[in-house]
Amino acid sequence: MTTSSAGINDVLEIMARLRDPETGCSWDLKQTYDSIVPHTLEEAYEVADAVARRDFDELRSELGDLLLQVVFHARLAEEENRFDFNDVARTLADKLIRRHPHVFAGVRFASEQAQHGAWEAAKAQERAERQDGAAGHLDGVALTLPALVRAAKLQKRAARVGFDWADAAPVLDKIHEELDEVRAEMGAGAPHTRLEDELGDVLFAVANLARHLKVDPEAALRRTNAKFERRFRCMERILAQESRSMEDESLEALETLWQLAKAQVG
Repeated sequence: MTTSSAGINDVLEIMARLRDPETGCSWDLKQTYDSIVPHTLEEAYEVADAVARRDFDELRSELGDLLLQVVFHARLAEEENRFDFNDVARTLADKLIRRHPHVFAGVRFASEQAQHGAWEAAKAQERAERQDGAAGHLDGVALTLPALVRAAKLQKRAARVGFDWADAAPVLDKIHEELDEVRAEMGAGAPHTRLEDELGDVLFAVANLARHLKVDPEAALRRTNAKFERRFRCMERILAQESRSMEDESLEALETLWQLAKAQVG
C-alpha cells in the first residue's frame, strides 16, 4: 500500500488527455455534467453492491469508477475556469475540519448525541450561508435520492423542529390508516393517479416507521430484494432438476415451491 499521490495525479493527467479537443476520446469529449450524472448514480450503487457482497477486490474497482465521476466533473469545471480537482479536495478537507471541532479544535461534547447535534447545526449553518440565510428546514435534501431514502431524510429534518410522533406506535396506526384509504380507492374504482397518491402515502408512512425503528428503509428493501431473488432462483433450480417449467405450474404449486425454497435457502 502506498501513500503517494502519484495515483491520483495519473488519473487527472489521463482525464486531461481524454478531454483534449484535438487528440482526446470522442465519447469523453461529448460528455456534459448532465450526461455524467446517471453514471455517477450507477457507480455509487455498484459500490454499495460490492460492500453488501463483501467483495473487496470488486469494491476497490468500483471505488475507482466512482472516483472517476468526481474527476470527470472536476475536469469539466476546470475547463470552464470554475474550479478544479484540488479545489474539490481542499473544500472537503476544510469541511471535515470544520465539522469535527472535537478532533481538530479541542472542543469537548458531553455526549455522542451532543456531538451529532453540533454536526447537524454546522451543516444547517453551511446551508444558510449558501442561501444568504434564507434556508428552509428541508433545503439540501437532494431530489435525486432514492425516494425511500429521501422520505426518511425529509421526515428527519421535520423531526428536528418537533414535527414528529414520540414513538413508533402511532406510525403503525398511520400505516393502517393509509392502507384503508388505498382499499377505499380501489373499491371506488379510483383513477391511477389517485391510487398512486394513496400508495405513496403508505410508502411514506413505512419510511417513517423505519426511521423510528432506526432502520435504513433502502437497506431493508435491498435485503428483502436479495431474499426474494435467492428464493425465486431456488424455485427455478428445483423445477429445472425435475424438467418442469414455472409457467406450467399452478399458483398453489408455486406457493409450495416457495415454502420449500424458504426452508432451503432462508
